[in-house]
Amino acid sequence: MKKFTLLLVISTLWTVFVQAQKKISELTMVYDASVSTGSADPKIADAFDGATTTVYIKGNMSRSEMVSALFSSTTIHDSKTGSAVVLREVSGQKLLIRMTAQNWAEKNKRYNGITFTNTSETKTIAGYKCTKATASLTDGTVFTVYYTSDIIPENRDYDYQFRNLNGLPLEYELVQGKLTIKYTVSSINMNPVPVSKFDLPKSGYREMTYEESKKTSL
Repeated sequence: MKKFTLLLVISTLWTVFVQAQKKISELTMVYDASVSTGSADPKIADAFDGATTTVYIKGNMSRSEMVSALFSSTTIHDSKTGSAVVLREVSGQKLLIRMTAQNWAEKNKRYNGITFTNTSETKTIAGYKCTKATASLTDGTVFTVYYTSDIIPENRDYDYQFRNLNGLPLEYELVQGKLTIKYTVSSINMNPVPVSKFDLPKSGYREMTYEESKKTSL
């Protein structure tokens, strides 16, 4: 009888936990970026400080748009095929870079083996209670992420570095060389995302492969 009661309690608690989590297939998030550490090259800091990143998720498709005063970059990823397309605009030059699943994995290989260690710290971001976690990369890089377990994207591959995070990152750091950029969500919208968000431009861009793009300075 005691064993049955214990199983019933565990089952009830698990049901409550699952119901508290909201698995979503469509989502729009806007992140505001700020440079939290100095850089030897102020132009690089200027390129990111004040930038915004908008993330759209619809089923297996995701789109991430980063816009700053100096450049813009959009990545459209299909988690079903693993392929991606990057649209980049710098100084009037527009590039369309196609990436295979292997290219995508190579581009993000530094995040393989990433681990997240929860802390006891919490804070509220955009109305959601977030847990502070420490992310550790295999190359020794460590950064902080605040995430909410209340929203779980069905498409966990929309952001390679957070595939194994048990929730949605609402604030995190991105380390690029000597530069540390902090991204904080300013708005979350769970209304349907238009299919047109994942359409590719038919003209106006110079197309190249991922291998070719690595040889450019853009």
